[in-house]
Amino acid sequence: MTLNVGHIAYLNCVPFFHYLREVGFEGNIVHGVPSQLNAMLAEGKLDLSPSSSFEYGLHWQKYVLLPDLSISSKGPVQSVLLFSPCTLPELEGRQVALTGESATSVNLLKILLREFVGLREVDFQVPENSVEECIEQKQPSLLIGDRALKMSKRCPPGCRIYDLGELWYQYTGKPFVFALWIVRREAAENKRRELNLLKEKLKTSLEKSLKDKKPLAMAVSDNLSLTVSEITEYWTIMDYRLEKDHIEGLELYFDLCHLHGLLPDKPRIDFFSES
Repeated sequence: MTLNVGHIAYLNCVPFFHYLREVGFEGNIVHGVPSQLNAMLAEGKLDLSPSSSFEYGLHWQKYVLLPDLSISSKGPVQSVLLFSPCTLPELEGRQVALTGESATSVNLLKILLREFVGLREVDFQVPENSVEECIEQKQPSLLIGDRALKMSKRCPPGCRIYDLGELWYQYTGKPFVFALWIVRREAAENKRRELNLLKEKLKTSLEKSLKDKKPLAMAVSDNLSLTVSEITEYWTIMDYRLEKDHIEGLELYFDLCHLHGLLPDKPRIDFFSES
């Protein structure tokens, strides 16, 4: 049976996918931003995808997780950034422009401001114009992914940049898990052999990518406003593991989302089993 696999078209996903065909994966790869892949996963159009952690928390009854793999940071992440003309406490009573691409990052920002900064009157809106325009107009704004990486290189004068991965680590001492390899339970039951094979191929592609990052960075740099050294540095700080402290950080995020009314219940973390 053929697997339908989602692919987030961000730089942080490249190490999972760049060598995936080369190491023998023959299934379908479907490209999209996190919000699109979340919807396709929920609708059963995908068997699995590296999708936002919040999507798992919202619909965990439908899913299990591939073990050992994630897209995380233990400190700065560089690609989930709040651009602001003012300090965090001064955001009280102001509006923050949001990207509509990732529920995980949006809700992480809400948690950071509510739980750790103590703000209660911050308005969050997806603007009609681009978030980059909002930043140029000195409006507090959240950007993620490659757009955040690019904007950080041309930030307007007087604009502060807050890295949400760094803030989370400062406040909690835990890694933040931005994305998980989420598997539909039906696929876990009906395509077990294919999923086992894919899991090993993902690990192989990831290992090959991170072992020699420069050629890979050169292969993708033409489409980005980033240098080869900036791309390799980004992959170096990314954390692709899913170990005990990552799971503890994920559980804390889910607990705080539930506490602040962003999740209806506390999700249970279930993993795909090989047998």
